[in-house]
Amino acid sequence: QVQLVESGGGLVQAGGSLRLSCAASGRTFSSDAMGWFRQAPGKEREFVAGIARNGYTKYLDSVKGRFTISRDAAKNTGYLQMDSLKPEDTAVYYCATSRYQLGYGLPPQASLYDYWGQGTQVTVSS
Repeated sequence: QVQLVESGGGLVQAGGSLRLSCAASGRTFSSDAMGWFRQAPGKEREFVAGIARNGYTKYLDSVKGRFTISRDAAKNTGYLQMDSLKPEDTAVYYCATSRYQLGYGLPPQASLYDYWGQGTQVTVSS
């Protein structure tokens, strides 16, 4: 059974940093794409960052230069380093993996991700 478990969320002041982790079990996902999504209260889930098997990365415009996605194949774990956090980054953050391999190797929509974690809350105070 494949499981993705996020950790590292919490409460932080604006301008602070957090590093989210996504630990996978039940499957080696080094050949998969991995994405981070977030959902704030009353808003739709949105793509935040993704990393393809070949290392190609993509970011939501509002987090470019502040967030960095990475992965450690040996640990079967992905990361989202979040710096210069803003109150509008407050949301539940989810990681997901996908076997999608077309194009740049990142799924163009959330429905193409195969496995999802349960989410971790990130709250940024002003």
